[in-house]
Amino acid sequence: MSAVLPAPRAAGPGAAPDAETVYRPSGPLDMPGTLALLARGPYDPTSAWDLRGMWRTWRTPHGAATLRIHRPSPDGSVAAAAWGPGAGWAIAAVPGLLGRDDDWSGLDVSGHPLLRDSRHRNPGLRLARTGRMLEALIPAIIEQRVTSLEAYRSWARLLRWYGEPAPGPAPEGMRVVPTLEQWRGIPSWEWHRAGVDPGRARTVQAVLAVAPSLERAVERAGTLAAAETALKTIPGVGVWTAAETLQRSHAHPDLVSVGDYHLAHQVGEALTGSRVDDEGMLELLEPWRGHRQRVVRLILASGFRFQRRGPRITLQDHRWH
Repeated sequence: MSAVLPAPRAAGPGAAPDAETVYRPSGPLDMPGTLALLARGPYDPTSAWDLRGMWRTWRTPHGAATLRIHRPSPDGSVAAAAWGPGAGWAIAAVPGLLGRDDDWSGLDVSGHPLLRDSRHRNPGLRLARTGRMLEALIPAIIEQRVTSLEAYRSWARLLRWYGEPAPGPAPEGMRVVPTLEQWRGIPSWEWHRAGVDPGRARTVQAVLAVAPSLERAVERAGTLAAAETALKTIPGVGVWTAAETLQRSHAHPDLVSVGDYHLAHQVGEALTGSRVDDEGMLELLEPWRGHRQRVVRLILASGFRFQRRGPRITLQDHRWH
């Protein structure tokens, strides 16, 4: 879940939105559930919720942007406003962000009680499409092979040190991710100081070295499977990282985060009552091929929690290694 930050700063010069819109979804919309994956943990300075809705910052093709999305009104419409050079791009992205193009009509979960109940109770759940591959890929790499808490702290440190203050009347402390040139300019010792070990830092640098061509290859891919293949050409980007990226940037409806520390256990216990490994998870999800990520999201939204066993993983402070 994203951070809940203080109220916005008092409006000053330039506080009026640079662009705004009203989006009217064609059906129910679960805005918190749809946008839940965007924030990388409770410290992420790119995302914040308050009682009126969500704040989100973007590094768009036209520059920094702050996007404010209000919770749906009684008639179901969603008001959005944006500030900064990228405001127009951010406003244009709102329908995709709120799942306009995510079609669940072909998903049949009537044969499983937990999934059927979750679908009934969460009719407005959608997959969000950000359209920002690099912004999804870099934090996914940082989350490789470490606990979520370690990764979230590293991501927040890097954005506090190198991110740009959010334009407009965003809550205090919000940041926009660095530009490509700024990412490339972060010295190795600063990655280390942020708690990112040399292996993950090298993978990020490998991505940054070819970022423009990688983004073009992903966007020109004829299928989402081809986009996944393009991502995995980068050394250190495997199945889990590609899935975590494309689930957010492209609302990939089928990719499953194989290799996740807890996901297979949760899917197995939710669907059968017994733990399974990654292979067993994929076997259980096979009847819903094409919709497997949607099924995972239904499990996560159901309220079901698997029984954790064994000792907790020890947190590692890579800054002193």
